Amino acid sequence: MATKSLSSKKEGKRKTISYSKYGYFFVAPFIIAFLIFQFYPILYTINLSFTDLAGWAEEFNYVGFKNYTSLLNNKLFHAAFINTWIIWMMNFIPQITLALLLASWFTNLKLKIKGTGFFKVTLYLPNIITAASVSVLFYAIFGYPSGPLNQLMQNMGLIDAPINFFRSVGITRGTVAFIQFWMWYGNTMIILMAAILGISPSLYESAMVDGATSTQMFWRITMPLIKPIMLYTLITSLIGGMQMFDIPFLLTGGAPNNSVQTMTMFIYKQAFTGGRNFYFAAAASMLLFILIAVISLIIFRFFRQEDRGRA
Repeated sequence: MATKSLSSKKEGKRKTISYSKYGYFFVAPFIIAFLIFQFYPILYTINLSFTDLAGWAEEFNYVGFKNYTSLLNNKLFHAAFINTWIIWMMNFIPQITLALLLASWFTNLKLKIKGTGFFKVTLYLPNIITAASVSVLFYAIFGYPSGPLNQLMQNMGLIDAPINFFRSVGITRGTVAFIQFWMWYGNTMIILMAAILGISPSLYESAMVDGATSTQMFWRITMPLIKPIMLYTLITSLIGGMQMFDIPFLLTGGAPNNSVQTMTMFIYKQAFTGGRNFYFAAAASMLLFILIAVISLIIFRFFRQEDRGRA
């Protein structure tokens, strides 16, 4: 009997097939494409940032960290850095606030809002519209002198003469920030709703039995448990905000007075306009990469220390 059981175990082991190796075949196309189209350009950009290559010249010299020091003293880069942060903060704070509010409403067991599917689709729709289409739309709305907004305000008697909105720094920054907010708050809301729905309903039911209000459940149950998703949202929004390009570029090209010129627009103009300073653009790209990595690391460390302190 013992020999039969041993032989049956051996036969069972022989019949089992390991499919783990097939996973490499599925990820191979991505890895190959990444190495060819992304990893090599990254290495080339790092190398380029230490040279003086401009235009399509075949010869160049290595200049060390000269490009980085020149970039740190460049006033246009300083302005682009400040503009990027201002526009991102103007769009992210209301975006995360409204997304949290809507997500908590649509998942609230006490409110039981009907037709949440319709609202989710409607609020998410701006995210699937291309940036070029949105830029053209808002440029037409704020058009001067005969844009719809100017005509509406004149018909209502609010203004006597048409206003060139895009000559105002505040209005232009506010418009770019609003477009970014309008396009992405629905996406953020969907992510936060998924995080909230992943929380066990028994926690909310127990809190309701104990007489907890919706506000207390939100701050004591929802917020602590969705912190990892909040961290994910913050990091991804930060990366997207620092790489902001299409909306300000298509809307005004950075005008007025480079007030909405972001860091990626600065990189683009250095590389593909004027003298085609590829070395300067490469150095700016590396500084942008380092900036995003350092800030993301700081945010991760801050959240970890806060969790340890509470523990």
